[in-house]
Amino acid sequence: MATTVIESAGWRAKVPDVFRPYTQPAPLAAFFLGISSGFPFAMIGANLTTRLAQDGIDKKAVTAFTLAFLVYNLKWLWAWAVDGVRLPLIGHLGKRVSWLLLAGVFVMAAVANLAFVDPKSSLLATAYAAVLVGFAGATFDIVIDAYRIEILKPEELGVGSGMTQYGWRIGSVAAGALALVLASRIGWEWAYLACAIFALPAMLTGLIMGEPERHRDPVAKRATGEVWQSIAGPLVEFFQRKGAFLVLLFILLHKIGDTLANLTFRLLFDDLGFTNDEIAIYDVGIGFWAYLIGIFVGGIVYARMGMKRSVLLSLILMGVSNFSFAALASAGHNNWGMAGAIGFENFASGIGGVTVIAYFSALCDLRFTAAQYALISAAASIVGRFLTGTSAGAMIEAFGYVDFYLLTTALAVPGIVLFWLMMRAGLIDASVGTAGTEEPAPQSAP
Repeated sequence: MATTVIESAGWRAKVPDVFRPYTQPAPLAAFFLGISSGFPFAMIGANLTTRLAQDGIDKKAVTAFTLAFLVYNLKWLWAWAVDGVRLPLIGHLGKRVSWLLLAGVFVMAAVANLAFVDPKSSLLATAYAAVLVGFAGATFDIVIDAYRIEILKPEELGVGSGMTQYGWRIGSVAAGALALVLASRIGWEWAYLACAIFALPAMLTGLIMGEPERHRDPVAKRATGEVWQSIAGPLVEFFQRKGAFLVLLFILLHKIGDTLANLTFRLLFDDLGFTNDEIAIYDVGIGFWAYLIGIFVGGIVYARMGMKRSVLLSLILMGVSNFSFAALASAGHNNWGMAGAIGFENFASGIGGVTVIAYFSALCDLRFTAAQYALISAAASIVGRFLTGTSAGAMIEAFGYVDFYLLTTALAVPGIVLFWLMMRAGLIDASVGTAGTEEPAPQSAP
């Protein structure tokens, strides 16, 4: 209690009330964690798509590379290790902190490996390198998400989600912009190597903040039966909740259209003749600020409308935002059109980044933080990523960009309707886990 009084009487007391929650230590830590979480996506997403397109790679092959993101959807298979395995040599730093350091070094090495492959010489080697970045980034995400949820109090989940999204966008945009600028001047190899430094913020955050308060006792995972239980336990607990299968269906459906659209934007920009500098200004620059504004608005919407109504609103906005790219595709190379489409899409995604992520974080049981959030976040995008990697390029070539983006708009409707029905049935409140309700244990006096 004394610490709270000191903080309230210090510099934070001079911060306007609407901003003050964002200045607390845990939300600030979530911001830096988000920076490191976001940059691997740019390395195997927009930047790799641009690199392959500029190398003259066929569209079907380019969109097939989005299958590297599917590694993120399998991360629940090894998330139990992050919850239960204590690392040798650096384990004394704490389980979460030591895993942050190991996963951060792994990501940096994987990005360096991708830097030195030549897509024109070997697409297969490039695919292997992209998958390795995906695996390293997914492992980093497992640790980052668990660390974030465990240092945030239930009432900080909305603010913490917003700060995470701020960091995620800054990390992905900064890495994306840096890579584009450097690639035009010194080549993609050095561009990728320079971006590897974006793993450092999360690693340093872990070292500075230290190990978060533990919400369950660590359990050794040695015997085969214990390993299986560590994987099955989070699933069993989740599916014992009322309406769990409908919640899972919503998680699977809600982002199909959004994922299909987002992973093909750079193909659209390339075919419309936008240069790297124009992409950096409009996609990266305007999109960046629109996203930050959306996150801030999302925090206000979440606080005033509550979790359920704010999530429903964000789902509607994200669905409609896909329509703007159908309009851009119809208009052709138009800088104002690109700015408007990118601005609206990022504003809507910023709101959703606060509300939906806060809901997903609240779904976790604190005994299975890493494993359950890995399951939830993996399920949230697996269908969209699979469809993008297997059929997006073919669909674009078959019926064009305009009809493709109209289809992605229509695909948002089932998730919106399902969430509304879940609200009516009271299943949203019933699905929330202890991460959304349980306060940290009080600290004993020294």
